[in-house]
Amino acid sequence: MAESGRAASAWAFEPLDRPWLDVAGEPVQFPVARVWCVGRNYAAHAREMGGGPTAGQPPAPPFFFLKPSTSLVAGGGAVRYPPATSLLHHEVEFVVALAGGGRNIPPGTALDHVFGYAVGVDLTRRNVQTEAKRAGRPWSMAKGFDGSAPCSAIAPSAVIGHPVSGRITAAVNGEIRQDGDLSEQIWSVAQVVARLSELVELLPGDLLFTGTPAGVGPLGPGDQLDAAIEGVGRLAVRIMPAA
Repeated sequence: MAESGRAASAWAFEPLDRPWLDVAGEPVQFPVARVWCVGRNYAAHAREMGGGPTAGQPPAPPFFFLKPSTSLVAGGGAVRYPPATSLLHHEVEFVVALAGGGRNIPPGTALDHVFGYAVGVDLTRRNVQTEAKRAGRPWSMAKGFDGSAPCSAIAPSAVIGHPVSGRITAAVNGEIRQDGDLSEQIWSVAQVVARLSELVELLPGDLLFTGTPAGVGPLGPGDQLDAAIEGVGRLAVRIMPAA
């Protein structure tokens, strides 16, 4: 199929289909561009990972990393235990879906670019991340592997508004491990969108995973992960044996 005026015969091979997410309650799909992630946006999680601001000091600006769009697992479901992994961790996250983009977006207008919100899980090869930190190397292989970004359908902001509070949880085999509130985020959605737009030009279809509360922990083959955000949605993921 031709795209942007380019003849199909001009491709060296057939391009991959663009990933997408369902839109809750609507017969349309949301086309995904890129998957951005915010690191350490909850103070309690930052502390459990050995970081975070000390008493009386302001928090550092948000920092970001990128997952490839091929890491997306639309709607959750079965996810294979990744190779080269001895410690796989779950991180439940509030996901922002953008319908608009641009550079240097002011915080006061940032929410105008938001299409809606979803429940996501940032699956992390913690053993790989720990080694990368120790060696001063990038986190790419710890965060950006296949199936590392399960995500629920998107709840449109036109329906649910722009949540600033609400319980966010992750349970493994029925046991609650992560239990926080969106109000505990260090940086608001508007602040995160504005800051990221100072670093890159945001695109319609971009997703922003906005960080995780405390309580991250291990997952193994056969585990059932159930994530939820009050007023936004739910996501179920089953960890399958490695291929």
